[in-house]
Amino acid sequence: MISGLVLFGYVLTHLLNHALGLVSFDALEAGGRAFTAFWRSWPLTILLYGALLVHLALALVAIFTRERLMMEPAEALRYLMGVLIVPLAALHVLGTRFTHAVYGLDDSYLYIVTVQVVFDVAIAIQQAALVVVVWLHGCIGLHLWLRLKPWYGRIVSYALALAILIPTLSLGGYLFAAREVLRLAEDPDWVGQVLRQANVPSSEAIAEIGLLRDSLVIGFFGLLALTLVARLLWRIWKRRRGMVRLTYPGARRVTVAKGTTVLDASRLGGIAHASVCGGRGRCSTCRVRVGRGGAALPPPSGEERRVLARVGAAPNVRLACQTAVLADCEVTPLLPPASGPRAARPRPGYLQGDEREIAILFADLRGFTTLSEDRLPYDVVFILNRYFTAMGTAVEDAGGRIDKFIGDGVMALFGIEKGIAAGSRNAMEAARLMAKSLDELNRSLASDLEQPLRIGIGLHSGAAIVGEMGYGRATSVTAIGDAVNTASRLEALTKDYAAQLIVSAPLAAHAGLDLSPFPRHQIDVRGRSAPLDIHVLADAQMLPAPAGDA
Repeated sequence: MISGLVLFGYVLTHLLNHALGLVSFDALEAGGRAFTAFWRSWPLTILLYGALLVHLALALVAIFTRERLMMEPAEALRYLMGVLIVPLAALHVLGTRFTHAVYGLDDSYLYIVTVQVVFDVAIAIQQAALVVVVWLHGCIGLHLWLRLKPWYGRIVSYALALAILIPTLSLGGYLFAAREVLRLAEDPDWVGQVLRQANVPSSEAIAEIGLLRDSLVIGFFGLLALTLVARLLWRIWKRRRGMVRLTYPGARRVTVAKGTTVLDASRLGGIAHASVCGGRGRCSTCRVRVGRGGAALPPPSGEERRVLARVGAAPNVRLACQTAVLADCEVTPLLPPASGPRAARPRPGYLQGDEREIAILFADLRGFTTLSEDRLPYDVVFILNRYFTAMGTAVEDAGGRIDKFIGDGVMALFGIEKGIAAGSRNAMEAARLMAKSLDELNRSLASDLEQPLRIGIGLHSGAAIVGEMGYGRATSVTAIGDAVNTASRLEALTKDYAAQLIVSAPLAAHAGLDLSPFPRHQIDVRGRSAPLDIHVLADAQMLPAPAGDA
């Protein structure tokens, strides 16, 4: 990444220099002098060529270590652009920096543009293609890296605009400069003067430069071919070390060479597996839960542990791209194959599944089915959306989390992160705000309703299993357990008591609020061995407003 950023900085400043041609040829030359003074200093020259060699070496290593050469379209395009850079850039580098250092060539923009558009326009076309190839390669690399950052989504449209604008301005500046040179080149004496001032090397030296260019290109492709052959031999040797079997959900099995990563095993077996970062251990979207055989896996590296900690992974969860399989094991991918960058961002640990003391609220409209029988569908949808907006806003203003809307009912969770005491207070405040919002909604819909909307609310607290559950886009944070079932039954009991709110005594105790002025009853709840004390309120707005958290 560091070597890529250095090279991208060089390309960016180079293209911005080209864009000065839109101002004037003098501005282009002035920018060129500043550019060369900066990048041809000894420290920057060492940094630039060191970054180039490191980037090339790491690219060859990445090709060598890939189990499959099949890849995502964006990554395949990035590799293709990287391969094309060398043959396109070799002549440019040798014709400027090398010739300047060895033969004393004055490689000003005036000389370069003159040679390209007057003597060999094919070179001009090649250099224009180089601009597009290099810029596209760098932008894809930056995008694949930055899309994992939480803030990237806010600037991606501006980044795309700049990614299009910068090379366009660069090529535009070059074309303006070329047009000016063609105008001046109508005078043959002017061309000869430019070549004399540039101290052009002899024809023998130019032939040597061409031969060196060919050698560099042939050497690069030879090195690439050698890497592919070595990769093939390495895979054959790995298979001779032994094979292991991975078992996936649905009794799917994949047999691979020992030492293959879980992610590569999925790809080799044709099993769709999420991996936003392309298997570099940055995004965590490839994480898997390891079952039988997990003890035989090598321990996670420090980097893998940091990534797993960032998303609150359980102890038996590993990154598929970083875990080499040394024995038969069972694995279960935890994210859908189509997971995007959002799934790679830091997440609370409870999303993986945790038992917590929380407060639960259930609410349901009374008699809405009868109310909607004689109404047009869009009237029903309009009223329900107004109701859901009012109730959802009340819950969120009180510090709760809407779990789901079920028909004309609402389920909300409180205290997942702040604890049971704060959650219980917030749940009671949410009930009070919901009753208040319902009154306001009834007033605003008075002309549309024959009778006002009525609601029943049940509140209870206790231990529940909390986590992110569901499938695909229907995945959300929810809770299951006896406490959830009890809260639902308390909401249903509001009909029997002709009340708007029923609060369990445990929740009132956690909230630290005195509900003794309200009727207290003891009930038997199906599924519970012990009776449950409850408080019954005809109007939830009668609840005292809690201080502090809510």
